[in-house]
Amino acid sequence: MITPAFAQSAGGAAGASDIILQVAPFGLILIIMYFLIIRPQQKRAKEHADLLKNIRRGDMVVMTGGLIGKVSKISDEAEVELEIAPNVKVRVVRTMIAEVRSKGEPVKDQA
Repeated sequence: MITPAFAQSAGGAAGASDIILQVAPFGLILIIMYFLIIRPQQKRAKEHADLLKNIRRGDMVVMTGGLIGKVSKISDEAEVELEIAPNVKVRVVRTMIAEVRSKGEPVKDQA
């Protein structure tokens, strides 16, 4: 009678360690995915947000659709006015700017 009870308790403890050994590879895969995929994407998103926040008049920008233009006016937090050709200006959403090619001159205050 004592032997079957002892075997059941030992089997229960061995079952818990088997579960841990089966789940450990999935945990390892999740950790690797975090460092190879999620973390770099968050870093790129933060850099893009900083880029959009620091856009000013005179910057040459490239839109996500491939349109290249010069920032002529910052309308508000969400919109920017681009000059894509002489005397041709369009309003675009700021989040659609993919990159800033060249920085413009700082705006000189008229005193």
